[in-house]
Amino acid sequence: MNYAAKISYLGKNYSGWQIQPDAISIQEIIEGVLTKIAGSEIRITGAGRTDKGVNAWGQVASFSMEKVFTPEKLRLAINFYLPEDIRIMKIFNVPEDFNARYSAILREYKYFIYHDSVCPPMLNNFVWWRKGRKWDFELVKEACKLIEGRHDFKAFCRAVECPEDSFRTVESLKIRNKGNLSIISIKAKSFLTNMVRIIIGNINSIAIGRNNLEWLKDLLNGRERENSEMTAPACGLWFWKVKYKNLSVN
Repeated sequence: MNYAAKISYLGKNYSGWQIQPDAISIQEIIEGVLTKIAGSEIRITGAGRTDKGVNAWGQVASFSMEKVFTPEKLRLAINFYLPEDIRIMKIFNVPEDFNARYSAILREYKYFIYHDSVCPPMLNNFVWWRKGRKWDFELVKEACKLIEGRHDFKAFCRAVECPEDSFRTVESLKIRNKGNLSIISIKAKSFLTNMVRIIIGNINSIAIGRNNLEWLKDLLNGRERENSEMTAPACGLWFWKVKYKNLSVN
C-alpha cells in the first residue's frame, strides 16, 4: 500500500530532515517508527530537505508498506511512537507512481521575523529575533518584486552545494506585518540549498540600507555567493506547504 503523510516538526533538536552520518535527523526518526510498525525496513521520500533548526508546518513524505492500514489507524500508530516535536498530521492513500519530491508542483516556505528590543519567550526558536535597525518596509516590498520571476540564483545558494544550473523561478514573494511580526512567504517549484534564508539575509541588507536595489538586481544575474549577504537564522524558517496536481494535503 502506498501512502503520503503531512508532517509537522520543530527542528531545533535535529540535524535536519535528511539522514546524515553521526547525527539525528527527522527522516531517521520517522523511518525507525515505520519500520517498527511494519516489521520490515521502510524508507520514506520527503518533499524537500530542511536544514538543522528549520521547522515544518507541512512537510510531505511518501512511502510504501506491505501491511495495510487505514490512514487514520496508521497516523495514530506512528504518533504513538514519535517524540512530541514530530507529528504526523494527516495520512493519505496515494497511487503507486506518487513521489512526494518529484510529484510536487509548488513548494511554499514562510519566514517569521520579530522586530523589537525584546522578544516574547514563547517565540524562541520559531522566529528570527531582530534587535537592530528598523526595516524600511517599502524597500522590502520593492526587493520582493525584483526577486519574483526566473533568475540565476547562484548568489543565493550555499557555494559548495550549488548546481551547474542555478536558475530558479520564484512564483511569489510577499511580506505582511502583524505588529512587530513580519511574515515573508515565498513560493516556487524548487529551491537551491539555503536559498530562502539567503534571500531573507539579502532583503535584510536592503531593508536597513546597507545595500540598494541595484545591488540586488546585479545579484540576480548570477553573481557568486561571496557577493551577497548573510544566511538568515534557521529558526525563523518554516517549510509551510506542498502542492500536488491531484492530491490536496492541506
